[in-house]
Amino acid sequence: MRIGVIGASGTIGSRVVTEAVGRGHHVEAYSRDPERAAGAERRQNVTWAGVDALDPASIAAVLPGLDVLISAFQPGNAAQDMADTLRRSIADPTVYATVARALLKALESHPRTRLVVIGGAGSLEVAPGVVRADSDELLHATLDEVGLPREYAAAVRGHRDALNVLRTSNRLWTYFSPAEDIAPGERTGRFRVGGDQPVLDAEGRSRVSAEDAAVALIDEVELPRFVQRRFTIGY
Repeated sequence: MRIGVIGASGTIGSRVVTEAVGRGHHVEAYSRDPERAAGAERRQNVTWAGVDALDPASIAAVLPGLDVLISAFQPGNAAQDMADTLRRSIADPTVYATVARALLKALESHPRTRLVVIGGAGSLEVAPGVVRADSDELLHATLDEVGLPREYAAAVRGHRDALNVLRTSNRLWTYFSPAEDIAPGERTGRFRVGGDQPVLDAEGRSRVSAEDAAVALIDEVELPRFVQRRFTIGY
């Protein structure tokens, strides 16, 4: 398959590229600085280019020939400077919904191209009908637990708003909510898949490695199970 990846040099995006290439797919990798990214890592079946995730025309220009477009968009480069990503996310939490609308607008001219958006865990239901992103108390407790500033709640809600934008569309979209605790680690290929509720381990934690998130994403690319739906994973 030919897979486009926005944010291909980021923490999750870079692992999605590795996983896709390892399975024999061709990747069109998009980054803010494609020349730097390509210079750092040249691989067979990976082509680097630039795209403006806020501009529907820029996105539409790269869609011809793609089977799937995966958006791992972040307002900063989390792979190299997480602090910058946090600052940018808090400064403009509306950016996630803006990107979602731009992606959907671009797909109007390519309605058969599938879209997979990597979002946040805050929109998952912690109890039937109870979404963490809707509650200051629940959200602040989680942010304290994972070591993020409470101001990041605005970005968590921004991810939730992007999911709600997608839910109004009849395009072939899929939204991926990673586990609450996601970081670089081991590729095990062993995890459980869920829908709108977090997947918890034996200790009640929602966690997964970025490598296994990439496995789950390419699994979904190859065998679609969650078209016009959200899914999550965890150990």
